[in-house]
Amino acid sequence: MAGSDEIGTITGTLDFDPLRLRRFLSGALEGVQGPMSVERIGGGQSNPTYFVSFPDQRLVLRKRPAGPTLPSAHAVDREYRVLNALATTDVPVPRPLLFHADPDVVGTPFYLMERLDGRVFDQCALPGLTSPERRGIYLGMADALARLHAVDPEEVGLSDYSRPGSYFARQLARWSRQWRESPTDDIQALDELVAWLEGHLPPDDGRVAIAHGDFRLGNLLFHPSEPRVIGILDWELSTLGHPLADLGFCCMTWHTAPDEYGGILGLDHAALGIPSVDEFVQRYQLQAKPAGELQPFHVVFALFRFAVIFVGIADRARQGNAAGSNAGEIGRLAGNFAGRALDLARAS
Repeated sequence: MAGSDEIGTITGTLDFDPLRLRRFLSGALEGVQGPMSVERIGGGQSNPTYFVSFPDQRLVLRKRPAGPTLPSAHAVDREYRVLNALATTDVPVPRPLLFHADPDVVGTPFYLMERLDGRVFDQCALPGLTSPERRGIYLGMADALARLHAVDPEEVGLSDYSRPGSYFARQLARWSRQWRESPTDDIQALDELVAWLEGHLPPDDGRVAIAHGDFRLGNLLFHPSEPRVIGILDWELSTLGHPLADLGFCCMTWHTAPDEYGGILGLDHAALGIPSVDEFVQRYQLQAKPAGELQPFHVVFALFRFAVIFVGIADRARQGNAAGSNAGEIGRLAGNFAGRALDLARAS
């Protein structure tokens, strides 16, 4: 096809042939014209992400990482499916465009979605914003989460997205198993947390929602000037789950320090304009379907799960196939999050 060999600027290191991708997209997408530029997006620790740009089109590509991975990890097909389902709702998500399961183009399965213009905040203290702006951002985050949990999975074709019911029991079994199978074995707090969580499992109340699985400030794209979420990103861990799992995960911010993945523990929230965790939860609860009462278990579980995720990042860093250049450093946060979770468990 004419023009299918045009390659523009390449920014960052690619683990695939951009010419092969360019030729594929010429036949797979309408309106692809002119040179293709590719930029590797830094900061992610999971599925490698790239900006793919043409003169008249701006896209985002997400792929599985190269090399060996856990069988259930990095499921870009699930990401694409949930984005496709939510595109018909008022949940703010980028529009998915294409999924390609074969590794023949970029070495792994991948999908493309539209690229939105907005703001991403990687520090939960929101430096550079005014107090009213910070407050608006946090309340906007609560609004977006409530909007997601208001969607009926069956109505958008996701009734079989995963097995509903007994969510926390199944998730605890999954993440405990992932911890046991990891070559890392020197974080005693994680062993203690498994025992504590098993002893404090809440009864299954039957509530089911589309759970994002990694709902936090860094995975939200905000309007360029308004405190409104225009895109919920990174759906790799999404499932049918309990809404309090996402809410507890979101509340980790108040329980971790600024040097622990950008938390706000120890900061003067009132001076910064950041709502208290109780006000944040109340804002969510006023809009969401009845989700039940947030308990210490939900936050402890979230901290435990994120600690195990950090362990996985460190393991991949040792294998040389982590998505982020600072994976080794972030992997060391596993012990920090496990310690925070254990402190909260003991206090409760």
